[in-house]
Amino acid sequence: QVQLVESGGGLVQPGGSLRLSCAASGFSGFFLSNAAMSWYRQAPGKERELVASVPRTGGTTNNADSVKGRFTIFRDNTKNTVYLQMNSLKPEDTAVYYCNARLVLVRDLNYWGQGTQVTVSS
Repeated sequence: QVQLVESGGGLVQPGGSLRLSCAASGFSGFFLSNAAMSWYRQAPGKERELVASVPRTGGTTNNADSVKGRFTIFRDNTKNTVYLQMNSLKPEDTAVYYCNARLVLVRDLNYWGQGTQVTVSS
């Protein structure tokens, strides 16, 4: 059974930091090496938006303008885990954060985690 399990969310004050983790299990080595790994977020009443992505092992990361300079996505292939380091958090970063793994070949293989809540508030 393939799954993505997020952790690391919580309540933090503005200006603080959090590190989210997304552990992948049940996937083939080929998928993990070639899938794009991304973090999305969805705030109440808003659409889900892409926060950051890393296209494949060693590929160039891509961050949304709203988080550039503050968030960093990186992966540890030895642990099959992708991380989102979030610094200088703002109240507008409050959302449920979702991990995504996607590989498009003959089929569109697209997987989501269950989400983890991040709340930035004083």
